[in-house]
Amino acid sequence: MQIKDVEPGMSNVTLTVRVVSVNRPRKVSTKYGEATVAKAVVKDETGSITLNLWRDQINLVKPGDVIRIENAYAKEFRGEVELNLGRNGRIVVLKREEQESEEEPEEGISEEEEEPEE
Repeated sequence: MQIKDVEPGMSNVTLTVRVVSVNRPRKVSTKYGEATVAKAVVKDETGSITLNLWRDQINLVKPGDVIRIENAYAKEFRGEVELNLGRNGRIVVLKREEQESEEEPEEGISEEEEEPEE
C-alpha cells in the first residue's frame, strides 16, 4: 500500500515511509484522560500524510528515518486524512538517519586553495 491509497475509515494500514518532520509534543485531553501527542509528517513516492504519535511512540522516530507503520487506521481530522496506531499497531524503524553533527569535517582544500569558478 502507498500513501495515495489511504482513505478515511481504513484500518490495518501498513506503509513504508520516510519521516519528514516531528512536531513538538503537546498535552491533549482525550476521553481516556490527558495524553501527550506529536504530529509527524511522513512521505513516500506518492505523497505525504500526518502520523499521530502518542505517548511512548513520540521518541521512536526522528526526521530522516525510514519506518514501517503496521496496523494503523486512517481518519479525517479537520479535512485532512491522518494515521493513528491502535492497540495492535506498531512502528518499526528500518533505517535510522545518521546525524550530520557526528560526521568528521572533511580535511583538505582550504579556501585559498579552491579552484576559481568560471
